[in-house]
Amino acid sequence: MPESHPIRFGANYVPSAGWFHSWLDPAPDVWRRDFEDLAGIGLDHVRVFPVWPWIQPNRALIRERGVEDLLTLIDVAAEFGLDVSVDLLQGHLSSFDFLPSWVLTWHERSLFTDRDVRDGIAAYAERLSRAVASRDNVFAITLGNEVNNLWPSNPTTPEASRSWAAELIDVVRGAAPGLLALHSLYDATWYGPEHPFHPADNVDLGDLTTVHSWVFNGVSAIDGPLGPATVTHADYLVELAASTALDPARPVWLQEIGVPLPDVPEPDAAEFVRRTLTGALENPALWGVTWWCSHDLDRSLLDYPEREYDLGLFTVEHDPKPAAKELAAIAAEARRTAGDPAAAAPRPGLLCPVDLRAEPERRAEVAPGSAFHADWVRLRQAGPVAIVAAGRAGDAHYLRTRGIDAVHTQA
Repeated sequence: MPESHPIRFGANYVPSAGWFHSWLDPAPDVWRRDFEDLAGIGLDHVRVFPVWPWIQPNRALIRERGVEDLLTLIDVAAEFGLDVSVDLLQGHLSSFDFLPSWVLTWHERSLFTDRDVRDGIAAYAERLSRAVASRDNVFAITLGNEVNNLWPSNPTTPEASRSWAAELIDVVRGAAPGLLALHSLYDATWYGPEHPFHPADNVDLGDLTTVHSWVFNGVSAIDGPLGPATVTHADYLVELAASTALDPARPVWLQEIGVPLPDVPEPDAAEFVRRTLTGALENPALWGVTWWCSHDLDRSLLDYPEREYDLGLFTVEHDPKPAAKELAAIAAEARRTAGDPAAAAPRPGLLCPVDLRAEPERRAEVAPGSAFHADWVRLRQAGPVAIVAAGRAGDAHYLRTRGIDAVHTQA
């Protein structure tokens, strides 16, 4: 990645009225008001989530009205200078799963292993990818939002998980050759020893790596809302991803990050944003930051986990929250200093004792709270620290490409 690469800043778009159920009753005026909010704090893109079963209610039926609604939203985003990344399979959203009836009830067919279902998904992916590629402000297509959340209700194996994603990446590339094709997984792929989606999938498949950083995964319990483990978790995930990729220059997109209650109390929100992003922005692998999420969830809607209601940068009344103001200031400063040679200063690396590509069953050894994680957090307090994969400490070209000037072993 060139040193002058401008970091992208955006938001995962949650409509201020009706949550994702609003796809059933599209309201372009609501979209306009919401996108005005986001453009007003200097964001450059949104990640959007059409709900899969409402567009493909039958394996042989893709609703053209649903496709047109998505294109209309993309066009509205363009009115405010916002680029768009489109997720295909929703799939999993804010603790709810949305799957079409043709994979549920007595059909009981796994998304990942059933050949007919995979072919149906491929047809959906091809149609939506071809459609959104017609819009100049679309830059990326992600297979779905944290598709590994759909396991174990959709049984799979590591081999099936990888082949499923690889097939769909090829479909997206064929239908939308000018766009980034991406695979999105939540952090069990990095930390869960038995998880059937492996770290190598995350860094081999697609045109760049995506990571989702949430401190309610146990990190905040280590040292509190503003402790070093908590505020460096995003940087730690970016580093795990960068160190696992075969290509030392492969970029990493921090595709989701937010301020969850009660892990980060409201008075600490702005400081959490500042410390977390200031650290992550020092990482040369970072491609972009997309905040979860744009707008709070209206409390008239029921049955969501409590933390889901208050994750927005804006309230449902469109008032900017402290996180929004801090994100705006950080984005403006990052753009002002893009290409600053000081940001590319050499850094030390910590040798990882686990080969995450070859030994995914050992993932717990790098999870938050592990001895390796504790050592990295301790070293990180003095400045940026890379992670060096087992077996690459002697590769001078690799280390130089990643800006690593020395490799340390664990204490």
